[in-house]
Amino acid sequence: MTQTREKFATQVNSEILKALRALAQEEGRQLQALVDEALADLIAKHKNARPRPHVMAAYLASHEKYGPLYKKLAE
Repeated sequence: MTQTREKFATQVNSEILKALRALAQEEGRQLQALVDEALADLIAKHKNARPRPHVMAAYLASHEKYGPLYKKLAE
């Protein structure tokens, strides 16, 4: 399946770009492939950083029930 590609322009720290170009050269990959990979990793990291709704609900219920105990333990 062919993915649609879209051009965009941005600015990057020159040292980061230099390191990225060197990495692409070392791995025999296109710069574009490394940028795609880095952006996909960043998006996945941010998606996974959010707690799942049922985990947050359990935390809030626990805090409501045991809040004073948690406060004492923190002291």
